[in-house]
Amino acid sequence: MLNPVHLRTLVEVVKTGSFAEAARRLGYTSSAVSQQISAFERAVGVTLFEREAHSIRPAAAALLIADRGGELLAAFDGFEHEVKAMVQGLRGRLRIGTFPTASARVVPKALAKLQAELPGAEVRLDEAEPDDVLPLVLSGELDLALVYAYDLVPRTWPEELTVLPLLDESLLVMVPSAHQAAKNNVRLEDLKDERWIASRDGTSGATCLTRLCAAAGFAPKIAFRSNDYEVVQSLVAAGVGVALVPALGYKELPGTHAMPLRHKPVRRHVHAVHRTANTNPLLRDAVNALQEVCRNAVAGHLYQP
Repeated sequence: MLNPVHLRTLVEVVKTGSFAEAARRLGYTSSAVSQQISAFERAVGVTLFEREAHSIRPAAAALLIADRGGELLAAFDGFEHEVKAMVQGLRGRLRIGTFPTASARVVPKALAKLQAELPGAEVRLDEAEPDDVLPLVLSGELDLALVYAYDLVPRTWPEELTVLPLLDESLLVMVPSAHQAAKNNVRLEDLKDERWIASRDGTSGATCLTRLCAAAGFAPKIAFRSNDYEVVQSLVAAGVGVALVPALGYKELPGTHAMPLRHKPVRRHVHAVHRTANTNPLLRDAVNALQEVCRNAVAGHLYQP
């Protein structure tokens, strides 16, 4: 097998026409250069230089190898540079999974920050609910995922995962603007006769609503279901029901009014999770960007009305 160190030495000897000058440029002794060339000749099975008392003459094989070898060494140098950049987190690929409301409100600013700091990094984004992305993190198909957990629907995290808190967000009751509850802070029991708009049955958001209402002494009458909070809010604006939405999913919409529950400080908690054993150097920078965006969001009271 050809040794790239020996190849680099041969290219330098051909270029300078001297073992001594090649040694000086490469930081070797003349003896070391001579030994490397001899090892190269044994590897290829042909004499590469005609040695005379005070000079050397490259054979045709040496000229051919040096010509092609220069191209290979340039490619190898580029590859080596890419590997170093990847190890330092300047390049490479990061695969992130996230849920829709974080995709809209948190991830874009974090990715913009990451791209500004590490323009050579490639980020791939997949969108799904926590129950769908967690197995992908565990299997290594995703490097990092944004997930959430409600106070009333606690999660247990696999031991293989590192779980980092990003933000806590309020849960807001949304009612049509003309609704009587829009004039006051509402109690959940005041809405026991209302039609509710909830997320898909079995989701943690729907379960949280059911448990909240049970604690208030009633079962919510679910009239419509959607995992798209824009759809949920549009239904509220149309006057066909009320809803409980996390602050990340809330957007001011004409015809609606949003307020926190009185005496019910229930929140949704957003986390970043990754396999503890994952050595992707981009992980640290991505987590730092997400945490900074979330700190600024909370400081600006965007998610805690």
